[in-house]
Amino acid sequence: MGRPRKKEIVKPQEQIIEPAELELSEKLNGDLESEMLGIGDAVAKITKATGIDKLVKFVAGEDCGCDERRATLNNLWRFRKPQCMLEAEYNFLTELIESNRQLIDYKTRNEIYAIYNRIFGTKKKPNSCSTCMKSMMNDLKTIYNTYK
Repeated sequence: MGRPRKKEIVKPQEQIIEPAELELSEKLNGDLESEMLGIGDAVAKITKATGIDKLVKFVAGEDCGCDERRATLNNLWRFRKPQCMLEAEYNFLTELIESNRQLIDYKTRNEIYAIYNRIFGTKKKPNSCSTCMKSMMNDLKTIYNTYK
């Protein structure tokens, strides 16, 4: 018969990242660095990285409606990339924030909306909603504080 073999000592394995997972991760990270306008671009990048886009085009044909869906999603849920604040806007907000006013008159409210719309690329219309004003002021204060 022969000699009995020694048992091999098995060391615990380190976390192994499969090549397919690594490739997917690299694709996603590389694609995410390019500018995305909205959620439609994010979905498109994920489907491209996972290969789903090729499968859909194989099954549905080249005109699967993906581009239109991407544009629609981008228009519905756009990522906000704020513009730089102008000096006049900064001075206006400095005065407003430092005065700590609780009541805002019509002219001031319209100016806040104009600043907000320009910086965030929105088309909000002035209204009397205090929750809306508080939310906008918090967003503007965040931008304002980056200039300090």
